[in-house]
Amino acid sequence: MIGTPRPRFGELLVQHRLINAEDLDKILLKQKSEGGKLSHLLVASGYVEEATLVNFLANQLGIPVIDLKNYSMNPSVCRELSESNARRFQAILLEENSEGYLVGMVDPQDIIAVDELTHHLGRPVRLAIVSEKDWTFALNSIYPHGEEISTYAKALSQEVAAPKTQVDADGASLQDAYDAPVTKLLQSLFHDAVQMRASDIHIEPDEGLLRIRQRIDGVLHENIIRETGIAQALALRLKLMAGLKIAEKRLPQDGRFSIKIYNRSIDVRLSSMPVQHGESIVMRLLDQTSLNLKIDQLGIPEEVLATLKRLIQLPNGMVLVTGPTGSGKTSTLYSLLNELNKPENKIITVEDPVEYRLPRINQVQVHAQIGLTFASVLRAALRQDPDILMVGEIRDKETATIALNAAMTGHFVLATMHTNDAISSVMRLMEMENDGYVVAAGLSAVIAQRLLRKICETCVEEYDPSVKEKSWLQRYLGKKMSAATFKKGKGCVQCYHTGYKGRIPTFEIFEVNNVVAESLIKCDLVDFNETVKKEGFVSLAENAIGLASKGVTTIEEVVRVSFSAEDLKGIQSNANL
Repeated sequence: MIGTPRPRFGELLVQHRLINAEDLDKILLKQKSEGGKLSHLLVASGYVEEATLVNFLANQLGIPVIDLKNYSMNPSVCRELSESNARRFQAILLEENSEGYLVGMVDPQDIIAVDELTHHLGRPVRLAIVSEKDWTFALNSIYPHGEEISTYAKALSQEVAAPKTQVDADGASLQDAYDAPVTKLLQSLFHDAVQMRASDIHIEPDEGLLRIRQRIDGVLHENIIRETGIAQALALRLKLMAGLKIAEKRLPQDGRFSIKIYNRSIDVRLSSMPVQHGESIVMRLLDQTSLNLKIDQLGIPEEVLATLKRLIQLPNGMVLVTGPTGSGKTSTLYSLLNELNKPENKIITVEDPVEYRLPRINQVQVHAQIGLTFASVLRAALRQDPDILMVGEIRDKETATIALNAAMTGHFVLATMHTNDAISSVMRLMEMENDGYVVAAGLSAVIAQRLLRKICETCVEEYDPSVKEKSWLQRYLGKKMSAATFKKGKGCVQCYHTGYKGRIPTFEIFEVNNVVAESLIKCDLVDFNETVKKEGFVSLAENAIGLASKGVTTIEEVVRVSFSAEDLKGIQSNANL
């Protein structure tokens, strides 16, 4: 935080009535026993707000306060101070000109730090004060463990270059010689991923380099490591952690393990696959600590939320949630299960894999190698007297038929399917040789969803669409076009200069009412498509454009995530007018 553990500073706070004398005495006693800076202890104990302390100190020293959240920094200038020194001095370079540097410091009263910083930079410095919270966030975005990862990678490369141990034929690991560098490198990778809000880590050996990629808000971001020799050591260590066969490099393997990062429990699902230059490792990170299963807090639009809550109150029938991998189906399903998770409901799930463990719910992990398939578990589950069934994924005719029959015989069924939209899910069910009347009787509703990146609230600015964009936006918005406000993010520290921070779901939902059911019974897919649209069906693309017109997301993101090939043809034809 700010300040130093000096009585004079505390007395000034008392004089300006920011704290009282009794509280100062308590904090000084705590400081004597535990150590640490006075200002840090004051903020941590709740005696004074950090912003108040920052402004007070700035007035006392006669230096400006800089809000890093809204400050446009130049990363190349920032990196003129090494990461190790930036963290050592709790400083960040903000500007460079002919007179020297403007430096933001958490503790500008630290005269020794200021002197050493001036010496390292070799030029005069002008001081400003920044909050520790914003400084930490800014530093992590400018130096995302880059130096640390590079240092550990080089250390590991040196160990691997002269290996003292091997792996025996039975797969027994003898890699202890470079276990410490591997562990430190992996810890740094995991810390970086959690800090950057990554959902996946990809470790991909290539010719002459090793790619480390992180999926952040659905988009991959790449880092390159030149020490290619470390790929095998990383794969070996991760396979050991996941309990996999380390001597097997010819076949794909799957495993999982748990780690603690920043006092948060992270479940890691690992997949290894042989590729041309070694083994590709992909890890899905599931944060159990911050798991949010409250459906009201998922950012679902109110009208969609009301529909979902009504659908799960049905006594029977199947509600199908569909979308590609990474579209948020799992979060939606688990939040719906959490709403239904009451003592009076017997709930059984069939999953591959079980991603989140929920109390009171009987969760079954599919294991096809021993015959524990979706279909076989579903048949057994129906003999367990369930009220509610959840099918992790409908992949084949047998599973689809059992699920539909269960929905027709008094059970409420939640299920997922990997299709692009709601209407194609119905077509897929019928292609699995299910009669139209069975689908019509068992299916209650289909929900398709996607996740759109939200515009960063810190750097958001209004955006005027191009003439071509306006021409096809008119097709969807019509008269609403005049009231639409389009925005984008220009990029800042808070969003790692992407212009986006966080994601929001968008949906399309159709319910099987009497009119739609009659169309399904005819088994005429053309008629079914037309009937659904006449019943007021609103597509993913239309709902996504609605979010863009409210300034929640960008036009570019809507096109990237929500548009089908047919929609894009319409865009291109309109753009050519």
